[in-house]
Amino acid sequence: MEPFEDENPFSTVDPPLSSASSNSHVDVSAPSSPANHTVTLSISPPRLAIQPPPPRSGFPSQGSGHSPRPPTSKSDFCCIRDQWLHSGEDVEIVITDAQKTSENSTSPYITYVIRSGNAEARHRYSDFESLRLNLTKLYPTLIIPPIPSKQSISDYAIKQAKAREDVAMIARRKRMLQTFLNRIARHPIISNEHVFHRFLQGEVSWTEILHSPPISLLPKNILKAPAHNPTDPNASPAYEALPNPSPAHPLRRSDQRFLDSEVFTNKFASHLSGPMEKVTRRTMKRWSDCAQDHMELGAIWNGFSLNESGELAAAIEKTGQAIDATSMSTTRLLQDLEQNWQEPLHEYSQFASIIKKLLAYRHQKHVQLEMTQDALESRRESLNELEKSEREARRLEEALDRGLSRSIPANAASSPSSPDSPNEDGASAGAGEGEGGGGNEQHENPGSVFLPPHPGPSPVKRRTPGMGLLSALSYTIHGMMDADPESARRSGISKTRETISQLEDALHLSAQDLKYASSTIQADLDRFQRQKVADMREMSISMARSHREWCKKNLEAWEEAKKEIAKIPEHPNRIPSERVATTGPPAAGPSTVRRDSTATINGR
Repeated sequence: MEPFEDENPFSTVDPPLSSASSNSHVDVSAPSSPANHTVTLSISPPRLAIQPPPPRSGFPSQGSGHSPRPPTSKSDFCCIRDQWLHSGEDVEIVITDAQKTSENSTSPYITYVIRSGNAEARHRYSDFESLRLNLTKLYPTLIIPPIPSKQSISDYAIKQAKAREDVAMIARRKRMLQTFLNRIARHPIISNEHVFHRFLQGEVSWTEILHSPPISLLPKNILKAPAHNPTDPNASPAYEALPNPSPAHPLRRSDQRFLDSEVFTNKFASHLSGPMEKVTRRTMKRWSDCAQDHMELGAIWNGFSLNESGELAAAIEKTGQAIDATSMSTTRLLQDLEQNWQEPLHEYSQFASIIKKLLAYRHQKHVQLEMTQDALESRRESLNELEKSEREARRLEEALDRGLSRSIPANAASSPSSPDSPNEDGASAGAGEGEGGGGNEQHENPGSVFLPPHPGPSPVKRRTPGMGLLSALSYTIHGMMDADPESARRSGISKTRETISQLEDALHLSAQDLKYASSTIQADLDRFQRQKVADMREMSISMARSHREWCKKNLEAWEEAKKEIAKIPEHPNRIPSERVATTGPPAAGPSTVRRDSTATINGR
């Protein structure tokens, strides 16, 4: 495997936040602490103050660490389980049994008995799956440990109804579910979640927990909720204005730290899920075949010893026992490799997928910020266009008013100078009617004094609908669009300003969420890197220890067989060593001593 440490982006020293991680035009303040969670996240960007776990002993590590927990300063415990988890002692959650039951169900299922201190709870596999799913929604910026995978379709096809009763599968799930619970119990943040405490307490059913806060307050779309507390009932309505981008949407200004994290995670996942798991499965299969072959071979040798007698029979029997010991030690080696190497390897392959989803969530939050910025700029441009049109309309209206104010005094001055125009309007109108030329002049004066009536909402005359469908449709559309352009323009300006105000709030919230997600994810990636290094060390030591024990047991068994084999007398056709020493080596050429064939037959 290539060395990962040289290019590890999950370094303990954080580089400064790039310009892509925050918006320089938006005032970003730290998010408020969660209202429904008992833990307060004290953030000093760009990292959380998470202390590295203490050194641990022996894999499998039941969680993030198996050594005693450091003394905790927490005093506001929400329940007894919370106090037990943070007591500072070496607490461990144990799955003591897996029982078959059909309680509250029409078909039987396997329930796992969980013991945490003096509390006992019973949950089926689907409860563990639901717990992890809801923890992922409650804490979208943290690495939630994985649970064992479901049975594959091929397993159900081969074993059918007995797939759920597979003893090896149930034992494997017990171990991995126990590791899952202990990893959560040792997480510095998730261990404070009351939903997890109620899961361990077992006083109420899991269905009741699902239908009570905070799980019942979870939004349908996590992207449109606060990153620090998705269940906040007082969340700003501006979150609804945020877009819902795809994980594959490109970024214009990416954060190099998280690009490096994605590259490293993909490389790590390809090594684990590719050659390492493939070769490990092949090695485990060959060890299993070897143990089976040695078991059959030992039985054959033990049966063969019954046909002999004396020292030969004892030696053959002891050899068969040594072969049986090799079979048993190989089986034990196989179990150790499965528990301490294969299962953790698969778990870290799942961790790689989880980190990919975590980085995808942060990517979507970053895309949200850029899309909100684009929408805000677009709305501002639209508002500028509408305001420009409004200014042009007002300028035109003012020009018309000025023309009207100049025409009124001119008409008023020309009316008394007419010799035929009386003082009264009625007389002037009568005289106008009596005189032909004067009538046309007087008919035009009101038009010059008063503005003509407004042509209506649409200055373009609508055509009379014809008999055709197209004409009727055109007439209907024009009727629907026949609105006052001035009021429509002003209404558009008002709505655009409201949208801009909402987008500004959404942009502030998006930048705030991105800042929080970036710092929290980076801090948890650092914690995960420390956990990974310690676990990989323990896995390697465990593999070396298992092989050493396997070699030690085989050596002891074969030393015992060697002692029995040494008791068999030398071959009768071989010259005794003392005779060779006195007479010297035999002369060259054919031997003149006749062989006693009965000696070989009778074993003398």
